[in-house]
Amino acid sequence: MKTPTRDRILDAATDLFGTRGVDAVSLDVIAAEVGVAKQTLLYWFPSKDDLVQDVLVAAAHELSVMIDAAVRAANDDPLDRIEAVVRAVFRPAVRRPALLGLVREVSRLPSSTGDRLAADLSPLVDRAVTFLQNEMDAGRLRRADPRLVASLCYATVTGIATEPEALRVVGWQPSAAGLRRLRTELLAFLRAALAP
Repeated sequence: MKTPTRDRILDAATDLFGTRGVDAVSLDVIAAEVGVAKQTLLYWFPSKDDLVQDVLVAAAHELSVMIDAAVRAANDDPLDRIEAVVRAVFRPAVRRPALLGLVREVSRLPSSTGDRLAADLSPLVDRAVTFLQNEMDAGRLRRADPRLVASLCYATVTGIATEPEALRVVGWQPSAAGLRRLRTELLAFLRAALAP
């Protein structure tokens, strides 16, 4: 069954924006990648801003679904749940690095675009903060500001997953084995930082 044109445009834009950056990719490039006329792309997305918004909404949804599934599948130990989320976020770094590359791009976009993504991710963030607060109150995680802990986890995971060039400076190699080693070190770091 053939994928609908709108979905093919979103997929191509996700990959191109996430690997090259939003500013570096024109609608002409996306249309050529999909194999449609630019007018066809504009039929579905009247402007580049509209396309960027829809790509970010789809990416936020995809990441939210992955994280929710990981949390549901993990056992009740809070450190195991955090590990499950890290593993879920790292999967796109291997399978579709552009998805996490979009996270990096958000800070480079106009604030209105970033605000929309923040609103879309707000329920996920609120659940994470509530989870951390409850586990800290129960003594199962080290006491700290749960919003700062969530921010540090986010910055650490996405920074590691989306900045392979910076990691190459310290000798890391962007291979499957390198990603596994990186993930293992990150998980050990988070466990040590959050253990009560």
